[in-house]
Amino acid sequence: MAERLTNTNAADNFKNLFEMPVLFYVFCLTIFVTQSVTLIFVGCTWLYVLLRVVHSVIHCTYNNVLHRFIVYALSSLVLFAMWLMFGVQILSA
Repeated sequence: MAERLTNTNAADNFKNLFEMPVLFYVFCLTIFVTQSVTLIFVGCTWLYVLLRVVHSVIHCTYNNVLHRFIVYALSSLVLFAMWLMFGVQILSA
């Protein structure tokens, strides 16, 4: 099938949205349910969404792997930082 499809970037990008972003979806639900939403979390979530949009644009257009990786790494750091801040917040409460 890969031979028949010449440009699979959009399909690959869609598949990618079910990997790391799942942790983001769980994070959003968790801070909502625990009533832990803060302005910092809201800012970080929007930053994460922006970085994922940039990642998708790169992936679906010119697809430079280095650029895509840098944006992916930054978004992953933001996501891990949010989980770390949430963990510290819960443990200190």
